[in-house]
Amino acid sequence: MKLNNSITDVRGIEVGHVQDEAALTGCTVILCRKGSVAGVDVRGGAPGTRETDLLNPINLVQKVHAVVLAGGSAFGLDAASGVMRWLDEQKIGFNTGAAKVPIVPSAILYDLNVGRADVRPDPAMGYLAASRASSGPIAEGNVGVGTGASVGKMFGFSLSMKAGVGTASMDIGGGVIVGALVAVNAWGDVVDPHTGSILAGLRSGKVGTIRVGKKGSYADTLTMLKGAVGGGLLGFASRANTVIGVVATNAKLTKAQATKVSQMAQNGIARTIRPAHTMFDGDAVFALSTGAKKADVSIVGAFTADVMTEAILRAVKMAKTAGGLPGLAQE
Repeated sequence: MKLNNSITDVRGIEVGHVQDEAALTGCTVILCRKGSVAGVDVRGGAPGTRETDLLNPINLVQKVHAVVLAGGSAFGLDAASGVMRWLDEQKIGFNTGAAKVPIVPSAILYDLNVGRADVRPDPAMGYLAASRASSGPIAEGNVGVGTGASVGKMFGFSLSMKAGVGTASMDIGGGVIVGALVAVNAWGDVVDPHTGSILAGLRSGKVGTIRVGKKGSYADTLTMLKGAVGGGLLGFASRANTVIGVVATNAKLTKAQATKVSQMAQNGIARTIRPAHTMFDGDAVFALSTGAKKADVSIVGAFTADVMTEAILRAVKMAKTAGGLPGLAQE
C-alpha cells in the first residue's frame, strides 16, 4: 500500500480543516464515520477538553465518531457542537434507542493573542470542517487548528515563532498502519531529535532592556530557565500554549489498549518539545483504533511515538510566516 504520510492512510479516518485566515484561528475534525475505539492521555497542566471522561476504559461508551481539535481557547470547544449536528444529520452516533447520539471528544489550544480574540471556532466552523472531511492527503502548516499556533513563548510573543499542523504515517508490518496528526502550540522549543538542534522556538533578542541568547541564534528555553532571567520574566503570555493531537491505527485495540497507545504517543511530544508537559501547556493526545488487524499494543504504541515525532517536526517545517511571527516554510 502506497502511503501519503498522513493519518488518513489509516482506513476509516477522514480529516477536514476550516480556518479564518484573517482572524488566525480554525479547527480540524478527525472523522471516523463507522466509529472508533478511543483512548486519551492528558499531561499538560492547563488542558481544555470535552467528553474525555467517557474514554476512561471503565465507562460504557466504546466508540467515538469524531475528534475535534480547535483554536479559540475554551471558546473553541463550541466547534464540537457543529460536528455533532453534522453527524446527527448523517444518522451517525451511539444508539440510545430514542436517538443516535454522536460521540465527539475535543481539545483546544490558545491562539487568541495571535489574531483576533473576538473570533473563535464555533459550531458553524465545526459543521463545515466535518462536511469537508476526506480520506485524501491533508494540508499542513497554517490550516485548521494550526492556523494560529506558535512556539517558543517563554517571554511572550515578541520572540516566538509560527507553528501549525503536521501529520505522518508508517506501515509497521503485517498490514498494520499507524498515523498521527498534531497541532503544535508549545510553550517551549521544537527540537529535532535526530540532530539535537532546535528547529523552531524562542529566538534571541531583547526583552525590555535585557538581551536573551546570542544574536542570530535561538535563545534556547531550557538555557533561559537556568538563569534568573527565566524565573523573573514568566508572565501571563507564557500560558498561551498546548500541543494537541490524534494518533490512529488499523490494529484492533480495546479502550484500555487505546489509552496505553495514547500514553506512549506522548513520548513523541517529549522527544521533540523542550520542555514538554509544563504547567503552561494543555498537552493532550487521543488514540483511535479503526480496524481488526492483530498487533501487540506495545509495538503499536512504540511506533505511534515515532509518527507523532515526525508529525510535530512537519508542523513547524510547513508553517508559514503569519501574525508577525516568522515561519520556516517558504512562501
